Amino acid sequence: MGSVDADPDRRRRLTEAAAQAIAAMRAGADDGALDQVAAAVRDTRDSHTGARELMLILFRECGTMVAALGSGGTAPVKMQVYDDDGEEVPIDEADPPVRTAVRTLLAEVHGDTEAAEAQLDIALHEAAPEEMTTLMVQALRWTLRLSEECAARDLPVPPWLADGTA
Repeated sequence: MGSVDADPDRRRRLTEAAAQAIAAMRAGADDGALDQVAAAVRDTRDSHTGARELMLILFRECGTMVAALGSGGTAPVKMQVYDDDGEEVPIDEADPPVRTAVRTLLAEVHGDTEAAEAQLDIALHEAAPEEMTTLMVQALRWTLRLSEECAARDLPVPPWLADGTA
């Protein structure tokens, strides 16, 4: 993820958009969240690269929060995947973008950023636009829920999310 790490202003713009998107989700406005993200991604040189960078930021933060919850929490972190009817399903039966999200998060939790990047690259190359939307929404929702859980347990929350998790 060299370009976003090498450009702190770009990272700041992407994290600000993510924070605004998560605030919109918290208020129940998922469409508004996607509008925030879409605007930030359009402002990058290449929307494909911007979407990839934003999702990698989100999954990296999620991985850090899962690790904090797992080591500093009183209850283990459990990954659950649900179908459109709200029924829990095994990961291999989940929709492709959800499987990608889980695999990307697990790679980040285990400190394997290369594997996380590879998962997203495969998804970006093969996924339809609506599948990419699903993947982005999943990353935003997990970031929201994990930041709220970390805040509730007095565990570290990414600074760009800290103000909105109370």
